Amino acid sequence: MKIYNLEGTPRETVGKKASKELRKSGLIPAVLYGSQPIDLPYGEALKPGEKIVETGNNKGVIVTDLTVTFDGVRKLIFTPDIYLVEIAIKGGRTVKAILKEAQYHPVTDDILHLDFLEVFDNKPVQMEVPVVLEGHAVGVRAGGKLNQSLRKIKVQALAVNIPERLIVNIDHLELGKVIKVGELKYDNIDLISPKNSVVCMVKMTRAAQSAATAAAK
Repeated sequence: MKIYNLEGTPRETVGKKASKELRKSGLIPAVLYGSQPIDLPYGEALKPGEKIVETGNNKGVIVTDLTVTFDGVRKLIFTPDIYLVEIAIKGGRTVKAILKEAQYHPVTDDILHLDFLEVFDNKPVQMEVPVVLEGHAVGVRAGGKLNQSLRKIKVQALAVNIPERLIVNIDHLELGKVIKVGELKYDNIDLISPKNSVVCMVKMTRAAQSAATAAAK
């Protein structure tokens, strides 16, 4: 995946009122969730904005409350591409993460909140990867119409192995035939979208059906 560089500023005041004030000043509240369990750091001083959320068995994950700017995330949000985000936290560490969720205002579509998930070299993550169709379907050459039903497929893999897009070759796709998620294979990646989900198909058009009927006579 391509790298996206982002700066984040820790925030110690959280809640709806604080978030509303931040948005008024042009900032976007965000949360960085750790995904690697750690021993609960009894007596250990955390950096500004950080807190430990217990996960059980005397383990926890670090959760960091941040603010980011609209200009800082604009190209990350408004793009079909996926990125591995390197977040430089002011006065703290630099972490690798993926964007898990963006919340928008129901009327204005303004960004209200962002959730990031920290990733590690040895821990698989799940994310949706764009699907790109490649080739020229034989069914289309026969008069059919190509229809792409699935634009993204959810995968699980180490972040370093996740591609920017999943290429699906459609050269062999005939009239009335479909390609499903379960038929696709990629190295070092597990596809976790439902196996029976249709990625694409070549629909039979009236013209193609008429041609087929005429040829059969």
